[in-house]
Amino acid sequence: MNIAANPPCHRRHDIDALRALAFLFVILYHAGMYYVADWPWHLKSPHAAEWLQWPMRILNLWRMDLVFLVSGVSLGFLSRGQGTWGLLRSRGLRLMLPLAFGMAVIVPYQAYAQGVANGLVAPGFGAFVLRYLSMAEPWPKRAFDGAEFGITWNHLWYLPYLFTYTALVALTLPLWNSAAGQWLRRGFNGLRGWKLLMLPAVPLLVFTTLLASRFPPTHNLVRDFHLHSLYFTMFLYGYWMGVDTDVWRELERLRRVSLALAVAVIAALIALRTGAMGPASGLPMDTLRVLYLWLAVAAILGHAHSHLNRPWPWLRWANESVYPWYVLHQTLIIAAASALAPLALGPVLEPALLVALTVFGCWALTDGLIRRVNWLRPLFGLKLRQPASPQPLPPEPGWRSPSPRA
Repeated sequence: MNIAANPPCHRRHDIDALRALAFLFVILYHAGMYYVADWPWHLKSPHAAEWLQWPMRILNLWRMDLVFLVSGVSLGFLSRGQGTWGLLRSRGLRLMLPLAFGMAVIVPYQAYAQGVANGLVAPGFGAFVLRYLSMAEPWPKRAFDGAEFGITWNHLWYLPYLFTYTALVALTLPLWNSAAGQWLRRGFNGLRGWKLLMLPAVPLLVFTTLLASRFPPTHNLVRDFHLHSLYFTMFLYGYWMGVDTDVWRELERLRRVSLALAVAVIAALIALRTGAMGPASGLPMDTLRVLYLWLAVAAILGHAHSHLNRPWPWLRWANESVYPWYVLHQTLIIAAASALAPLALGPVLEPALLVALTVFGCWALTDGLIRRVNWLRPLFGLKLRQPASPQPLPPEPGWRSPSPRA
C-alpha cells in the first residue's frame, strides 16, 4: 500500500493521492451501508433509505476494483530490483501483521455489536472478547458475520486478498520477466484510443459471464472466485501499467471521452434496470456493468494523472494516515452508530455526526497515538521510526579540513 521505494523525483503523486481518496470513499461507503435500505450489514439504521441504493451501486461497481488496480501500480514500483522472497517478506509483514492485530483487537467490537443487535450475543464486551479470542465455543448461527468460523476479519478482507495477489505475482516473477510476460505487458500498455477504453473490459466480461451466477461475493477468500477474477485482473492491469509512462499519457488524453462514455453507460444501465422492474441479469446487463467499471476507472486514472500528479502539501500526511484509517474506520462507524442510535437525532443530523465522529476518531487515534508510539506503527502497517542520526561533532579549535567536503 506504499510506493515509498520510488526515488522522490519519480514519485507518482497521483497514485498516492488516488490511494488516499479511494480509501476515503471506502469510509463514506461503509457509513452509507448503515443507512441504505434492503442491503444487509452489521447494523442497520431505523432511518434506512431506498434512494441511497443507486448512488451506492454506482460507487460499488468500481470502488474496490480501483483500489486493487492502484495496489497493483504500487507493486509495479516496489518490485523493481526485488526478488520473489524479498517481495513476500516485505509485503507479508506489512499486510498480515495488521490483519492479525486487527482481527484480535479492532474487529471484535463489530462482531459484538452485531451479535447483541441480533439478540444472539449477551451484553458484556469483556466476556465476548474472551470467548471470541479463545474460539473455544461455537457461536449461534448468524450471530455475526463470520460466526461460523468463530472469528472474523470483516472489512479487513482486503488485506489477505491483496497479499494473495501479491504472492501470486511474486511467485511468478520469472514468468512476468520472461519474453512472453514482457510481450503481454507491452501489448496492454500499447493499447491506444478506443482499444484502451474497450479491450480491458473483455476479460472482466468473460469472468462475469462464467462465474457471477455460480459464485456470489463472500469475502471468505476460498470460494470468492468471481470477485477474485475481477480484482486480480485489475491488480495485474495496475502491475503492468506501473512504471510505463505512455499508457498514463493516453489515459490522460482520453479522460474526457472515458468520463462521457462512463456516464452514458451507467445511465443506460439505470434505465434498463429500472425498466426491468426487478433483478437484471444476462449478457446485456453484464456488458454494461463491466464496461462502466473499466470506463469509470479509466476516467479516474486519466483525470488523476492530469490534476493530482503534483506534491500536494497534504500527501505526506495522507500517505502515513491511510492505512491506520482503513484499519480503524469500520469499528469506529459501528461504535458511533451504537452511541447515536438511542438519541434519535433524525435522518440528517445523525448521518452527519456519524461521519464526523468516524473521521475525528480516525484522526485522533492515528495522529495522537499510532504514529507517535513506535511499537504500534507496524501493527497498523506503518514502518518503524528510525532514530535520528547523530550530528557530527564540530572540528576542534585550530583544525582545518583539507577538503571543503570533509
